[in-house]
Amino acid sequence: MSYENLTGRTAVVTGAASGIGEAIAVLLAEQGARVALLARRRQRLDEVVAKITAGGGSALAVVADVTDDASVAAAAERIHEAYGAVDLVVNNAGVMLGNPVEAGRHDEWQRMIDTNVTGVLRVVRAFTGDLVAAGEEGRTADLVNISSVAAHLTFPNYAVYGATKAAVTYLSQCLRTEFGPLDVRVTNIEPGFVGTELLDHTDNAELLEQVEGMVQAVGTLSAEELADVVAYAVSRPRHVNLRQIMAMPTRQA
Repeated sequence: MSYENLTGRTAVVTGAASGIGEAIAVLLAEQGARVALLARRRQRLDEVVAKITAGGGSALAVVADVTDDASVAAAAERIHEAYGAVDLVVNNAGVMLGNPVEAGRHDEWQRMIDTNVTGVLRVVRAFTGDLVAAGEEGRTADLVNISSVAAHLTFPNYAVYGATKAAVTYLSQCLRTEFGPLDVRVTNIEPGFVGTELLDHTDNAELLEQVEGMVQAVGTLSAEELADVVAYAVSRPRHVNLRQIMAMPTRQA
């Protein structure tokens, strides 16, 4: 599929070393955007960038950790040096760790909060000036936050993960009131089951088996199908904001 209005744009995608982030970066580059890929794994980033450039696209690998202020600031500086101002930001980096709250896994809670919530805020802070400037200049400006259906639906033993995604969904809603009047679109996308590495983060074997059973029962979307949703949203005319999208397998209730 071909999308309008993506050629010539400059995008940042976090969590771009695999899964949804990789698929989004590849698709945006195929459609003519220059894409900066942020993640912690240098080797995987280099592999994705090689794939993009082999197809004629423009991509930049930037090793960064969204849980670290200095790392995000340095990444933004590197992107500005290479590409200049950014007009499309996709906050995709996230971690999903499952355990009952009574297990008291403070380490997991903190990791999810630092990545899924504060990490999003760090990236927003780093590129807000770029997005606002693009809007002022009459160009299309987009902030896309990848949340989850877990922001609304309850999953036993994933309470803290769901809470972090509910925070992202609410944050997106509030940011829209600040950025919309400045002609910066905010889109919140809430995927259901998607075939990615996200489940690999969980160290609870019994819980992982339960989730895998649910996935087998209802199926998954592919990362490329989710990327298609993102590309569609950000390629609409600049006065059209697809503000909230929930995308899930048809059999997922």
